[in-house]
Amino acid sequence: MRVRSFPVVVATVALAVLSGCAEVPETPDPAAKGESTASPSPTALTATISPADGAKDVPVDSIVTVTATSGEFTSVKVAKPDGRTVPGSLSADKKTWTANDLLDPALRYTVTATGETGEVTSSFTTRSLSLAQQTFATIVPVDKSEVGIGMPVAVYFDVPVKDHASFEKRMHVTSTPAQTGSWHWVSDTEARYRPQRYWKPGTTIKVDLDINGASAGGGVYGQHSRTATYKVGDAHVFKVNARTHQMKVFSNGKLLRTIPITTGKPGFTTRSGIKVISEKHRVKEMRSETIGISDQSSSDYYSLDDVEYAMRISNSGEFIHAAPWSTGSQGYANVSHGCTGLSTANAAWLYGLARIGDVVETTGTDRKMEWDNGFGDWNLSWADYQKGSAL
Repeated sequence: MRVRSFPVVVATVALAVLSGCAEVPETPDPAAKGESTASPSPTALTATISPADGAKDVPVDSIVTVTATSGEFTSVKVAKPDGRTVPGSLSADKKTWTANDLLDPALRYTVTATGETGEVTSSFTTRSLSLAQQTFATIVPVDKSEVGIGMPVAVYFDVPVKDHASFEKRMHVTSTPAQTGSWHWVSDTEARYRPQRYWKPGTTIKVDLDINGASAGGGVYGQHSRTATYKVGDAHVFKVNARTHQMKVFSNGKLLRTIPITTGKPGFTTRSGIKVISEKHRVKEMRSETIGISDQSSSDYYSLDDVEYAMRISNSGEFIHAAPWSTGSQGYANVSHGCTGLSTANAAWLYGLARIGDVVETTGTDRKMEWDNGFGDWNLSWADYQKGSAL
């Protein structure tokens, strides 16, 4: 507004008159006194927890969730009696916690949800399961192995898995460098995984079976999650030609040695196809009963206690091994009961080079290797192998 000019005396009087006409009370200024204004009381923490407090016989494939109905969480802990906790994830708004793992049988779990304005607790008990209601997984090869380029991952279940898809979703294989691969169910008790092509030398393979508490179908659940990590060694490929009676040994594409051999005689023809070394034995007992010959009067009967440098390449009884009794035929004729026989010196050298998972490519016969006879996975086309996946 505009201010008029008056003599100072007049202005002073006028101010005095105005001051005496009416007294205006002052409004306190909290800030001037250093006081703070009152803030609303924080909301007390409340939450909904699943499974509910006091619940019994909770299925082990249940997922624990904790949801704040007022307030927010600073931490959530789901603990077993021994103090171990179930891992989980808290949402960005800190109002929902979800377990990342399933549960163990016959345990009392305690849930503690904590916020800045309080704490909520509850407990529940999971269902008891017999061993017949749980399936335990064994991974082959064993953890920290070095394997050949043909080695599939094999998983064996001691109780049949009926729901292949549910389990397969929780069965993970990671390779570095990355390589395309697929699971293939051999049966309800065995699943295998192989890449589209042989593993690259130097590959690291990590297997993670996150199956603890997972439903296998038919009232059966996974017993313990399992992991394994292993390394792929040099690319060893042993090329057996039953027609020329020779084996060519390659490492990373380089021919190391050509070895005279003998393979199966008529009636015991060695299978042609791709095989993988699944066992190594410095000394191995071999009995003809294992291939159906039990008559000791038969000329084909044998009972050997000390076969040296034996490497299994099929479940039906084919081995590569030292055969000093047939050195005269090696390189010239097929006289074995189906195995690939070498001189002791050559067998010892090959045994020292070979590892589980090395590839044996056999040609020269009209008898085909079955894909499920040992680790015969490579005898299926990639398209057919993928059909064995449940996903």
